[in-house]
Amino acid sequence: MPRSSPRPAADPADESPRDAQEGCRLYAITPPAFDPARFRDPFAAALDAGDLAAVQLRLKGADDDVWRRAIDVLRPIAQSRNIAFLLNDRADLVAATGCDGVHVGQDDMPAREARRLIGPDRTLGVTCHASRDLAMRAGEDGADYVAFGAFFPSGTKQVTRLADPELLAWWSDLMELPCCAIGGITAENCAPLVQAGADFLAVVGAIWNHKDGAGGGVRALNAAIRAAQGG
Repeated sequence: MPRSSPRPAADPADESPRDAQEGCRLYAITPPAFDPARFRDPFAAALDAGDLAAVQLRLKGADDDVWRRAIDVLRPIAQSRNIAFLLNDRADLVAATGCDGVHVGQDDMPAREARRLIGPDRTLGVTCHASRDLAMRAGEDGADYVAFGAFFPSGTKQVTRLADPELLAWWSDLMELPCCAIGGITAENCAPLVQAGADFLAVVGAIWNHKDGAGGGVRALNAAIRAAQGG
């Protein structure tokens, strides 16, 4: 399977962010609920604070109007900075709203159906929990990256079983498809995930709830990634 990554859709011929910068990269997920107009400034500040490969808009249970308003505000901010803008679950909105891809869970739309809806050139990510079998199947179904986790207790989802960083090491040693670590990740605990081979760290609270603001959260995580990589 070819190595790929979240990438802007504006010019599919461009190099992906993964090509532009090797090593583990930050992947921001939005808070579960927010006012787009008030969120615009902290969102832009976070994206300007350091390296991010992608942003995922996650609005569980929101209606289409809420999704579209948030997309209209946030998508241009991300894409103007060459940061991929992905939707959680809503593959049906990706093409119509000019987004760069979708991330689907095991209880959401099947990966093959999501791929059909978004087309061949946009990014598809698939949640695989702590399952090697689910990750292999996701690759076969057209995923551009697989997400493992949760690795730590999470403030956004109830976690009944934690994944082991060894899973990331196994995957990165054997597979070309990038892997993303998710679940309770902070600047203080991310080093084992980076060193195990995670291509991306998906983060919510450690960015948006950081004591120094969202920009401070991005800077802290970038610094922790660099330190874990020996940089």
